[in-house]
Amino acid sequence: MVNLNTVLCDMVKAIVDNPAAVSVEESEVNGELILELIVTPEDMGKVIGKHGRIAKALRMVMKAAAASVDRKVVVKIR
Repeated sequence: MVNLNTVLCDMVKAIVDNPAAVSVEESEVNGELILELIVTPEDMGKVIGKHGRIAKALRMVMKAAAASVDRKVVVKIR
């Protein structure tokens, strides 16, 4: 079984300058898994990317991973 929290954390740690500060908080609302990604303010731009392209790609990969385990996932960046 795929651990969605670990998948998101590993992807983000590969792009940020301070991977030790990356964390993911997990909660569930109405059957949807909500993953809240927390990074340092200095790494926020790297995670979001130009025009939000990196954030959009992260969300798309997470939706594909969630579909493999029959879940719905929402990724929030903070």
